[in-house]
Amino acid sequence: MTPQPRTSDVHRQRREVVADDIDLLGHASNVAYVRWIQDAAVAHSEAVGLGIEGYRSAGAVFVVRRHEVDYVRSAMLGDTLVVETWLETWSAATSSRRTRVLRGEEVLARALTNWAFIDHTTGRPTRIPETIKAAFAARKEPDAPAGA
Repeated sequence: MTPQPRTSDVHRQRREVVADDIDLLGHASNVAYVRWIQDAAVAHSEAVGLGIEGYRSAGAVFVVRRHEVDYVRSAMLGDTLVVETWLETWSAATSSRRTRVLRGEEVLARALTNWAFIDHTTGRPTRIPETIKAAFAARKEPDAPAGA
């Protein structure tokens, strides 16, 4: 079972399933789900003030090491979805992020993504600054209720 975050830690992003998301079987492809997971993580980071310029200033950026996705139900063309994401754990140079893709209250997918903080110059993992961890921890208000 996926651990439940505090409401204040969750970033929510609404999206509609469009024709480019649909595969040959007539539902959203697994590639679309992975893109939504990645897009939600980037949006969450931007929402706490850590866009690409913030990471350039830090001299490092998060990159995906591993995605684990459980596909539970199919999303269909025209569906309105909410993608919820939150940071679950931190280590010296990595973090784990949970994501859920919802259609109303129905969970369509769950994901766990492991991210490494990579130095721009060396291309090697580097320690995550406390200021970056604090930016995510300081977030106190959710973006919107899941059903909004």
